[in-house]
Amino acid sequence: MKMHTWLMAASVGFVTLMPTLAQAEADWKRGRVYYRMVCTQCHAEKAGGAISPSVKTKAEWVAYFQADKHAKGKDSVKYYFSSKFRDSIKATNKAAAKFAEVPEADLAADVKEFLQKGAKDGDAPARCS
Repeated sequence: MKMHTWLMAASVGFVTLMPTLAQAEADWKRGRVYYRMVCTQCHAEKAGGAISPSVKTKAEWVAYFQADKHAKGKDSVKYYFSSKFRDSIKATNKAAAKFAEVPEADLAADVKEFLQKGAKDGDAPARCS
């Protein structure tokens, strides 16, 4: 009976820690490379110019990803991490080609991690130009 209780407690503890473990697996360095080589390149070409991670707070970046609206709501944020998008630009973008095989969810998590770290109130506010 005691062993069963211990196993249940351990299982509950593991399930509780899973979101934390998933967050710890995000690679902010890979997210930085993708953001700077893909996101910033496109923004530099557009009228709005390059967008730095430090233009928003961590909470604002979280809200941005949760809303899943990009380009004034015209596009989904998720689209820019999709295989379809990366395939469409990989001939002219080394990062899109380099990360072509990275699962979309992993790449999005990596960029989110970089944006959290580089946010206005993050551990290391980042500028991209």
